[in-house]
Amino acid sequence: MIRSRLSKQRLAALFLLGCIWFNYPVLSIFDKSASIFGIPVLYAWLMGAWLTLIVLMAWVTEGAKD
Repeated sequence: MIRSRLSKQRLAALFLLGCIWFNYPVLSIFDKSASIFGIPVLYAWLMGAWLTLIVLMAWVTEGAKD
């Protein structure tokens, strides 16, 4: 019961983190004409942040089954 509640709180925190990461002030930091390995910085940030959120959510939900 307590573990399930903690998982819900962690998922809510990850949701808020995603809201911050994909909101204007943070996205404007990465809106540059530079590129990383030929990929624009903004696109690299979007894909990297998205992947990070997915991995963190999987880690939280898989850890809840213990």
